[in-house]
Amino acid sequence: MPRASWNGTVIAEAADDAVEIVEGNVYFPPEAVKDEFLRASQTHTVCGWKGTASYYDVVVNGAVNRDAAWYYPQALPAARHVEGFVAFWNGVEVDRPTP
Repeated sequence: MPRASWNGTVIAEAADDAVEIVEGNVYFPPEAVKDEFLRASQTHTVCGWKGTASYYDVVVNGAVNRDAAWYYPQALPAARHVEGFVAFWNGVEVDRPTP
């Protein structure tokens, strides 16, 4: 079961068939993510085929991991399957789906 955790706290968890793998990143559906550990960031980046990504800081027990999560609020057509899904990086440990 895919799981994202940071500083010993599970931030997201979903069934294997609920996540999407894109460019090696595990994208979790919004309902699988624990919002209480995310804080909106002002950071945005642009991907030519996915669109503009928005970021979250991951916050656990007062520790902040800046811009450690991202999502596409309005994905381009080729990436609609991950629109609103959340991916993690920058030290967040992500378990991949079972093959």
